[in-house]
Amino acid sequence: MIGIERLRAAIAVYGKPRLVAIFGFGMASGFPLTLTLSTLAYWLAREGVSKTDIGLFAALTTPYALKFVWAPLVDRLRLPLFGRLGARRGWLLFTQALLVLSILGLAAQDPTQTLGTMAVFAFLVAFFSATQDIVIDAYRIELLDEAEQAAGAAMNTFGYRTANLLAGAGALLLADHLDWSTVYALMALLVLPGAIAALAIGEPARHDTAIAAEDEDAVRTYLARRTRWPSWLATAGAWLHASVVVPFIEFLQRPAALLILLFVLVYKLGDAMGQLMMPPFLVDLGFDNSEIAFANKTVGFVALMAGTALGGSLTYAIGLFRALLVTGLFMMLTNLMFAALALVGHDVWFLALAVGLENFASGIGLVVFIAYLSGLCHLAFTATQYALLSSLASVARTWIGGPSGALAETVGWFDFYILTTLAALPGLVLLWLLWRRGFTARDAAQTPS
Repeated sequence: MIGIERLRAAIAVYGKPRLVAIFGFGMASGFPLTLTLSTLAYWLAREGVSKTDIGLFAALTTPYALKFVWAPLVDRLRLPLFGRLGARRGWLLFTQALLVLSILGLAAQDPTQTLGTMAVFAFLVAFFSATQDIVIDAYRIELLDEAEQAAGAAMNTFGYRTANLLAGAGALLLADHLDWSTVYALMALLVLPGAIAALAIGEPARHDTAIAAEDEDAVRTYLARRTRWPSWLATAGAWLHASVVVPFIEFLQRPAALLILLFVLVYKLGDAMGQLMMPPFLVDLGFDNSEIAFANKTVGFVALMAGTALGGSLTYAIGLFRALLVTGLFMMLTNLMFAALALVGHDVWFLALAVGLENFASGIGLVVFIAYLSGLCHLAFTATQYALLSSLASVARTWIGGPSGALAETVGWFDFYILTTLAALPGLVLLWLLWRRGFTARDAAQTPS
């Protein structure tokens, strides 16, 4: 009976207005990355842009890997004018306005004539999208109670993936009837769920933790007494130290901190390599937009949602580290399906099977990995440390694009996907080392600095 009541309560929490708002935030967060990686790669491939150049476009998403640099600024600085709506809502709406303008600028380009300008606007989309992610992560954490955080992460993921589908399959289907510029202009409307959610749900409560406040006071006092700095400069220096320096020092002083960071960097390396080269791979095999939308986006979306739903249950049933190991092995092995597809050739049903398995594994892996990253964050520095960890996790996706494209052109698709399978091994080895040494996410985050 207790189990039934707990199940009912767990389901009921998803109907709360703030959980619905988190779904809207997830949608606003999810679509820009799809537009600048997967969908943009299809557009470029259709226009005859080389695989190497397509791969290099992935490097334009560098802001996702560096967002921790300006995360403290977004976290604690109130904007003029927009700030009247609140710190979080002001930053969100300001960033979304610039994001829409950047997408419209990208939509206005012609890959055959203005590829360089197109790259500039793709970079701007990535920058403002990464900034929006900083705001949304902080917004989600501050809006929800501790008991709602897991449900919030799930709703954010579902919203994120829904937007992925609309910006992926939806854009491909529209591109069969409209030109790509019009399609991209329409995609800018996907910021609306996040904007509406922020306006409807209100500004979250801000909580300055004791450790950050005490450190800022101590540094301000030190600078005021022992230097000739004016009071305003001492205050600014203390704020900067507490906002930027202390969160990183706290993390790096933990046991095995560098090993943890290396694991975060390489865990999804093989999966990222395979996904980045998927668009030119499918174009080379002769699949049209409708076939790709059916297999890679429609079937894949259902499998992805199923994997996302299973991810939380799997973590609860077998523990975080075992779940990471199982999903890491699963993601590694699903890359072999694409090696097989390279041999089979143009077969829609085999493509659907391969994509379904890959997306199911990715869905589980995403939830488990987010749970791991969240557990690594000290409660005093959640926004900044999460930005650091999520940025690091995106480095592989950002910087392997060019090399992956060149590698695929050199060795061919079959050998390429064999190599992506092997690229997953370092992450599994590091996971095993962390597991053997007992450095769980919860233990690491609670380690005193």
